[in-house]
Amino acid sequence: MMGLDLEPFLLSFKLAGLTTLILFIFAMPVAWWLSQTRCRCKPFVEAVVSLPIVLPPSVLGFYILFAFSYNSPVGAFFEDVFGIKLVFSFSGLVVASCLYSFPFMVQPLQGGFTSLNKNMLEASYVAGKSKMQTLLYVALPNIKPALLSALIITFAHTVGEFGVVLMVGGSIPGETKVASVAIYEMVEIMDYSQAHIYSALMLLLSFLVLLAVYSFNIKHNKRIGLG
Repeated sequence: MMGLDLEPFLLSFKLAGLTTLILFIFAMPVAWWLSQTRCRCKPFVEAVVSLPIVLPPSVLGFYILFAFSYNSPVGAFFEDVFGIKLVFSFSGLVVASCLYSFPFMVQPLQGGFTSLNKNMLEASYVAGKSKMQTLLYVALPNIKPALLSALIITFAHTVGEFGVVLMVGGSIPGETKVASVAIYEMVEIMDYSQAHIYSALMLLLSFLVLLAVYSFNIKHNKRIGLG
């Protein structure tokens, strides 16, 4: 472990943390709406939300790169108005990661909201609570396993991103060179010893994430008498 550069891991964790926080704020109302609506456009919205799961990361990364470039209206707007460069920058990585990991936050939350007892929600409305109050004070506290799964899986998925972050951010040390990109570069230069260490750390992290989620779900099910 001597001489191991931890900067790519710290950058990955920073990216994953910001992405998870932003997605929780924006994905929660989307998941709530999808779980409650009977709108005919629901399948269309769900298909759009789920696209990053089935699209090759290189395809999604290419379109994000195209949209973020200065030659596009979006990229030009952010750079001219806010002075934010979205291509080959950490800010661009955050936005790209939010787009790529969006379904990993939405789907667990939507599943949790859908499983809620409808009578409990109706009782909240009858008591005069608004939809937002019902979401925050009734729905969220009763979907803890789904909430934990959404947060942890989104964080872990973002840490492990490769195709999208490489396309949009490249490999700038201290700026966009995350752990997955660092492993790719080590393999390219045949530095297999370092690649083994980085990959083992990523493997351990992924296992611990899944173990935490499944362990919590088992304990929660036993506590409520389902296990």
